[in-house]
Amino acid sequence: MALIALAADKGSPGVTTAAVALAAVWPRRVLLAETDPAGGDLVYRSAAAHGGPLNPNTGMLSIAATARRGLVPDQLWDHVQPLSGGLEVLVGLGIAEQAAGLAGLWPTLGHAFASLADSPHAAADVIADCGRISGDTPALELFPHASLVLLLSRTEPESLARVRDRAAALAGKLHGGPRGAASLANPVIGVVLIADTGTAGKLASQVNDMLVHAQTGARVVGTIADDPAGADQLAGRRRGRLDKSLLIRSARKVAADIHQQYGAAWAASAQANQAPHVPQGNHAHQGNHAQQGNHAQQAPHVPHQQAGHTQGHAGAGT
Repeated sequence: MALIALAADKGSPGVTTAAVALAAVWPRRVLLAETDPAGGDLVYRSAAAHGGPLNPNTGMLSIAATARRGLVPDQLWDHVQPLSGGLEVLVGLGIAEQAAGLAGLWPTLGHAFASLADSPHAAADVIADCGRISGDTPALELFPHASLVLLLSRTEPESLARVRDRAAALAGKLHGGPRGAASLANPVIGVVLIADTGTAGKLASQVNDMLVHAQTGARVVGTIADDPAGADQLAGRRRGRLDKSLLIRSARKVAADIHQQYGAAWAASAQANQAPHVPQGNHAHQGNHAQQGNHAQQAPHVPHQQAGHTQGHAGAGT
């Protein structure tokens, strides 16, 4: 289908938690990429599939050398690590200073992420956790390659004002200017509210009206529950039925709504743009990745178990 980029303007609305939750319930094979130039969190919070820690040197850090020689989308899988719950992750940088090694490579990464959905060997959508995007963060260079940019916001007045202004600024950067709801352009800019479930529906409608009135070119695509207990379960810090948590139930609805609203159009666009495949190099490892993809789809990312057994889905933080 697509590259879906998640980001926030300021503060800590829960971008990483939302990205992990959406990836855990995504209806197709998905790769979760920690693309925050300030550094990732999962390596510190999540267990690898083998039960030990994730390797901080395999992921965004290791992909830099490969990308400088050109990057075929299937090569992304060489830098991916499976978490203990089965989710496949491209681990983020350790510290912000390491982002210098990716200078000039962000568009290359964006193209590879967007093209992975069309891979004949191991196709997957990519959910990219871009962290905070205020200023000139290089993660913005991924956005022109995305099909959907999701801005996360809490519901305090100052947060809503910031997400409105950030959406308008992104529309100017990506689309050449603000647009109304009737003239949405690609990439679509969406807003996801982190809200109390009791008021989520009413707030979503009000915020959507605000975005349309301000001609931001954005619309509210859904709400994710403000559920600290569910976030702790997702991070493996608390036991409980993760699949029954408000966090996962709301993330599942957002994922389903995104597929319903945009999936058919993205699939049609990908088919129209797909060129005949010309084999390159040795594809033995790509065949293995395809087999892994089939296995991953058979095992749900949110098992019907106690959350204490699902540390690999962790990532509550920024």
